Amino acid sequence: MFESIFMTTTGESSLTLSGLVAALGTAFAMGLIISLVKLKIEKERDTTQSFALTLALLPAVITVIIMLVGNNVARAFSLAGAFSIIRFRSAPGNPKDITYVLFSMAVGLAAGMGFLLYAAIVGITLCAAAAILERSGYARTKEKEKLLKIRVPENLSIAESFETVLLKYTQSYNIKKIKTADLGSVYELSYGVILKNGVSEKDFIDELRIHNGNMNIALLMDAPLAANVDEF
Repeated sequence: MFESIFMTTTGESSLTLSGLVAALGTAFAMGLIISLVKLKIEKERDTTQSFALTLALLPAVITVIIMLVGNNVARAFSLAGAFSIIRFRSAPGNPKDITYVLFSMAVGLAAGMGFLLYAAIVGITLCAAAAILERSGYARTKEKEKLLKIRVPENLSIAESFETVLLKYTQSYNIKKIKTADLGSVYELSYGVILKNGVSEKDFIDELRIHNGNMNIALLMDAPLAANVDEF
């Protein structure tokens, strides 16, 4: 009886209660696995609860959308119009976070199209690959890049002022941004730096202060996340 109530034709395919339950179960299970893998292998970075919940639920949401749209072109255009109203105004995430979101969407798409076994195989395989690459330290430097922000007066030569100090305390550095502040009376320099092993951040900053007239200096621990910070 319930089968007939929930059966709906979507273009060439039909949406049934049993098919919906199976697809949703597979998508949610794989989304939960992806979320748990993300939390497990990235203990050094704080993963917010909202992002973990997003990874867990996104495959199921995509599954429902795909199953409801089916091959119906009119529904597809209506859905595109509805989603165009939604605006995401959050700051760009870490590249790995974006990869996990796309990963969850791919699993949801596979489940929604009825490829349940493929969704499970893809989800488990990519989770295993992510865990192996993370645990093996693939392409990871011993020291993370930090974001160094320095204020200097306009009459100081910004090209050469800090080169000696940076060479002394860092493995590598690169200038990311130069901008003016306080009506042009101050320059703000942003560097990406990887400190040498055993270097004291306090000694590094104290020596920099000698060269910038004791103006503000900030050393932010996570360069990718701190890149959007404009004030210090």
